Amino acid sequence: MTITRRGFVTGALAFAGCRGGPAAEEAPTLRVGLVGCGSRGKSAAENCLAAAPNVELVALADLFPDRLARARKVLEATGHPGVRIDPARCFSGFDACRKLLAAGVDLAILAAPPGFRPAHFEAAVEAGAHVFLEKPAAVDPPGVRRVLEAGQRAAAKGLAVVAGTQYRHQASFVETMRRIREGAIGELLSGRVYYHTGANWAYARKAGESDAEWQIRNWPYFDWLSGDHIVEQHLHTIDVMCWVMGSPPLRAAGSGGRAARTGPEFGNVYDHFAVDFEFPGGRRVASFCRQMANTANRVGAWFTGSEGTADVYAGRIAGRRPWSYPGTPSIAQAYVQEHADLVASIRSGRPLDETRAIAESTLAAILGREAAYTGGEPGWDEIAASDLELGPREPAFGPLEARPVPVPGTPR
Repeated sequence: MTITRRGFVTGALAFAGCRGGPAAEEAPTLRVGLVGCGSRGKSAAENCLAAAPNVELVALADLFPDRLARARKVLEATGHPGVRIDPARCFSGFDACRKLLAAGVDLAILAAPPGFRPAHFEAAVEAGAHVFLEKPAAVDPPGVRRVLEAGQRAAAKGLAVVAGTQYRHQASFVETMRRIREGAIGELLSGRVYYHTGANWAYARKAGESDAEWQIRNWPYFDWLSGDHIVEQHLHTIDVMCWVMGSPPLRAAGSGGRAARTGPEFGNVYDHFAVDFEFPGGRRVASFCRQMANTANRVGAWFTGSEGTADVYAGRIAGRRPWSYPGTPSIAQAYVQEHADLVASIRSGRPLDETRAIAESTLAAILGREAAYTGGEPGWDEIAASDLELGPREPAFGPLEARPVPVPGTPR
């Protein structure tokens, strides 16, 4: 389907205290299944359990039995009464997601490596499950289109879809965004967004592991699984960029490369990117991300208007109408709030739908990645229609040659 440029939604509705549905304490039990039992998946499951009463985690799915077993042990050790994982509802293998959905869950948390996200989302919608869709939505343009099409089917079925872009559910961000929209910094002119962090974890290949198994266990370092860290991690600040600017970018120019992570254990991804995103009216946002040991951390988003500036992560506006968010912005609360909003929207009969917002932010990150990878200046329409597909449509264990490290100026 065509991905058109259009105005973005301004953020999640505050459903946590909504009315119109049954009181949470009296609501029917919501059965949750977790697909992808890595650290992010386990945390998402705990956040969901903490978000509302009468929520139970009843099923687990992961490609690898050992990772599933570790997750089950950790989750059961929390002592949360909502952890009710039946061993008969624990599934491993490439078909684990479908088996979990067939076992009967009301809500699926999709937290496997991003390369599997479109297929898992399609399966969840087909099964009639509400979805918590971890970010990013996909790793390539065909995957984004699949997510958008599945999102249309989810909407037609009345299914809720909330993405793992927790800042859209964080009170300080929502209030800062409201003030920007109301003109607190005047006409929006430019911005800069950062995701500079230290080194990421890596998985050392073990004897006897096939190419595919090692790549999937070491997934951040292969483009077909992670989309590279500009898509997998920097997506958070790119999503904030698109939210503030009110639309996806028109085009991008950028650069990047491998300065610190040069060995084969780091697959085919970069360790730094710098991208210039152009928006309507000649407005520009500078975007930077880096994963390197012993370097300074900087994660945030700053925007300049004709009458002031906004530090979105700090919840602070300077200029003619200065303002600061009362209290301390809390990302920990936001991780729970996104699930509270999701559950409340399901129970109210007014399901949230964040499919298009996460799909378009994902495609914006892909646009920036491809600008750096190719050395070109791709436009939104060009990347939206691209047939670039990074991984196998039907992955299986066995030999799997990784794509080469991208070199600007050479064909992808």
